[in-house]
Amino acid sequence: MHKRVVITGIGGICGLGTNAPAIWNEMRAGRSAIGQIDNPLLHDLKTKVGCEIKAMPDHGIGHRQTVSMDRFSLLAAIAAREAMQQAGLTTDEATTRRMGTVVGVGVCGWEAIEENYRAILIDGKNRAGIFTVPKVMPSAAAGQVSMVLGLRGPVFGVTSACSSSNHAFASAVDQIRLGRADVMVAGGTDAPLVWGILKGWEALRVLAPDTCRPFSADRQGLSLGEGAGMAVLETYEHAMARGADILAEIAGAGLSADASDIVAPTVEGPTTAMQACLAEAGLNPEDVDYLNAHGTGTKANDQIETAAIKRVFGDHAYKLSVSSTKSMHAHCLGASGGLEMIACVMAIREGIVPPTANFRQADPDCDLDVTPNVARERKVRAAISNGFAFGGTNAVVAFKAV
Repeated sequence: MHKRVVITGIGGICGLGTNAPAIWNEMRAGRSAIGQIDNPLLHDLKTKVGCEIKAMPDHGIGHRQTVSMDRFSLLAAIAAREAMQQAGLTTDEATTRRMGTVVGVGVCGWEAIEENYRAILIDGKNRAGIFTVPKVMPSAAAGQVSMVLGLRGPVFGVTSACSSSNHAFASAVDQIRLGRADVMVAGGTDAPLVWGILKGWEALRVLAPDTCRPFSADRQGLSLGEGAGMAVLETYEHAMARGADILAEIAGAGLSADASDIVAPTVEGPTTAMQACLAEAGLNPEDVDYLNAHGTGTKANDQIETAAIKRVFGDHAYKLSVSSTKSMHAHCLGASGGLEMIACVMAIREGIVPPTANFRQADPDCDLDVTPNVARERKVRAAISNGFAFGGTNAVVAFKAV
């Protein structure tokens, strides 16, 4: 019998807001934060549309630590600290080695990489910044979170492009179930609004010229965003013993791979991941009320995801509330699943399904209830969050009410 793993704190930062309540407030209102990117360094781009954090909060993390952090690590630390504060947890000598963190990252410290290339190749400097290596490594976010919070248990990064957050949740649950930790802080982060990364995505021809319109017949692609979303996970017994407020339960996860194409998705891979997730969670298709779709807004993703949902849920697919919150916070790559976790947990808590914003016209190939533009009140007993990524790496997580 699996140990039950619950969520006792959530934290987030993205273009919608600088904490989880602010993000949820905007999601619930159906307000999209996608727009023109202000960064003056992003010259020579065909598309300067994305979802950026317009003003960083006063985070209180000291200069001695921030000087060695790239933006993606700082975002993770801010979200993780918020989650820990909500959970009411601190570390001490007795607990520090039983608490850890897993942070999913899709890209890495590209801000530092670009600064160094510019300094050396354009400005003629002869050496790189001293903190370049520790800033750039994909595991830096996990290491920095452990330092901010004093976590000395299992600490590592995971990376699987756009499904990194969901793989991080699954990995963190595993650490707890295997007895390696009592508490894990898990989620994802990314800060991809950097010239080189945006040029790369531009070359793929999948960026929308105006905004992200998932499931809408006139959708033209995805929008990129930056952010982080983190949750505090612990066993049900551990949470109850300390009188914690339990927000939701992580009921299970399903992982699969397409093993077919580095960028083009299949129907089979996502189908297998969703089926595996329901099986591990002990959920029947009709037990699920809300599905937070991967919903990137590309022609192929939305059509294939709809087909996969129908395969898994059968007739119940049409009774599900589906939405893509990427229509509001954009595609934050490694952070997407972390932000979508906030949507799932709060949908369960408040009985409100956040909408798919920017929706203009129905697509016969995407004929499910995608909750267009306006949130819907309904009891949400269980929610699943889909993460499907380049490389065909799929991760689906199920949340349920406690």
